[in-house]
Amino acid sequence: MGLAQYADGGLFAPSKIAKALRTTSEEVARSAGLGRDAVQRKDRVRSDKTQRRLRELVEILNKVRGRFGSELMAYAWYRSEPLPGFSGQTPMQLVREGRADEVLEYIDAVDAGVYA
Repeated sequence: MGLAQYADGGLFAPSKIAKALRTTSEEVARSAGLGRDAVQRKDRVRSDKTQRRLRELVEILNKVRGRFGSELMAYAWYRSEPLPGFSGQTPMQLVREGRADEVLEYIDAVDAGVYA
């Protein structure tokens, strides 16, 4: 998932992310911990919070895509796989709580063999 192909006018475009993941913009918003308005109203799409959450979602999916072979499989992992050490929470649940950095650190640690 290349960052540039999911942008429109220098901003992450929820519709482009949704198309790649074969889902809706509303589902992308939910997966990133955003309300439906965040992806429907232009002023909200441009907000720092919306753009940060979309960037976090794309970053996480990019980091694990190679492990799973496709954006769709990476997205399924993101939504459903409980992470050890996080009380059984999924990456999506952690991102929705504003803990995307912890998910990215976990992925880096696994890649470095810490949890292997």
